[in-house]
Amino acid sequence: MMPLVSANAGESYTIARIGGTNEVRKHLEDLGFAVGGKVTVISVMAGNLIVNVKETRVAVSRELAMKIMV
Repeated sequence: MMPLVSANAGESYTIARIGGTNEVRKHLEDLGFAVGGKVTVISVMAGNLIVNVKETRVAVSRELAMKIMV
């Protein structure tokens, strides 16, 4: 298991765990991140990640990406 920020661009991963406060977990859930779901890192720009989750591209900060374990 590793944080999403360590994932290789272009590879698909399964979300294993989402950490953080209840508010942070709810925010990530609203963006489409759920345990057992698939996520693909598209690119990294200035520390922020562009990911594909539930067939939608989403930008997440490095801070939030550290809370998503794949």
